[in-house]
Amino acid sequence: MKRLKPFFLVTDIGFIIYWIVTFFHLIPESVAFKNYDNPIILAWNWSFFPLDILISITGLLSLYLYKRNIDSWKSYALISLVLTFCSGLQAIAFWVFIKDFDLAWWAFNLYLMIYPLFFIRKFLK
Repeated sequence: MKRLKPFFLVTDIGFIIYWIVTFFHLIPESVAFKNYDNPIILAWNWSFFPLDILISITGLLSLYLYKRNIDSWKSYALISLVLTFCSGLQAIAFWVFIKDFDLAWWAFNLYLMIYPLFFIRKFLK
């Protein structure tokens, strides 16, 4: 958990901040992803909200349980990691299918896909 904690904090708090910023329309159009004003693309983006919030809840809950020395933290951490990978994969897959490449959005979602892989395998041992 020592190495995992910073990833959880950055990712889980980052998701919460992202959705607050998104809700209040604070992302400037110049950095928003392509076709951000398209209602279908907006619906696609908001379809991630339940998944991302569940990631944050399970990740932060695992940190809390770990601090309290409650063994179930491992299960919540694994759930959070798997869901984080899925969130990144879904976004990257979508952008591949529509042939859209934006380094900033790809980098964040590749981060979501890649970092969990280093920890998931440790939980499965």
